[in-house]
Amino acid sequence: MERIKMIIMYDGTDFAGYQVQINQRTVQQVIERALRKMHKQDVRIFSSGRTDSGVHAMGQVIHFDSHLELDEPTWKHALMTLLPSDIRIIEVEKVSQDFHARKDASHKTYLYQIRNAKEHEVFARNFEWHIPRALDVDRMQEAAPLMEGTHDFTAFAASKTNVKGDKTRTIHEVKVLKEGSHIFIEVTGDGFLTHMVRIMVGTLVEIGIRKKDPKCISEALSTNERHKLGLTAPGHGLYLKKVAYEKGKTEH
Repeated sequence: MERIKMIIMYDGTDFAGYQVQINQRTVQQVIERALRKMHKQDVRIFSSGRTDSGVHAMGQVIHFDSHLELDEPTWKHALMTLLPSDIRIIEVEKVSQDFHARKDASHKTYLYQIRNAKEHEVFARNFEWHIPRALDVDRMQEAAPLMEGTHDFTAFAASKTNVKGDKTRTIHEVKVLKEGSHIFIEVTGDGFLTHMVRIMVGTLVEIGIRKKDPKCISEALSTNERHKLGLTAPGHGLYLKKVAYEKGKTEH
């Protein structure tokens, strides 16, 4: 048996999220169905983490074990022929048996895309959050670092989060960039709670329209009170951009 690591991208528009759900089209379900056709038996895949309905991925990482003796280029070609057009394999690598896509991830980077203009872009409506009201980007950029560091992020988690224990996470960097009518928010951290990035984005947006004061971030971190923060940004503007691993961890 060989352990196969893949980096994949997907358009989350027509998926009910990453994880298998009964009677729903999900990324995991579609990939496992394709692998079943190749192996003539069930093959379970493991990912670096789940993505919600409508959320996209530029660099999701998965792994699985296979008895098929194929080189990396053949793996990519064979599986791609069985996958729909909204999933693409970027890279295939044979790794050591102790590699795990989720447990070995050192940090992840998420990207959120906002279109800040009076009118929305029809063909991009599933890939960005359209906000017609002018955003104060300078104010958002000043507030962003308040989310960095190691904190109990309970206030930044959805009530439905499946994390029962410690909600302490380390956020390495929160960047707010403006390019023309687009605003990009990039968040890098060692782990994330359910809806955490979307709540961070929603809070920065409400700071940008002066509905919230930047100090709400510090208050929420100290009190764990969700209501002090902004709304949960819609999923369709969010992308899992990259998953990083310590050097040598994926060596075969």
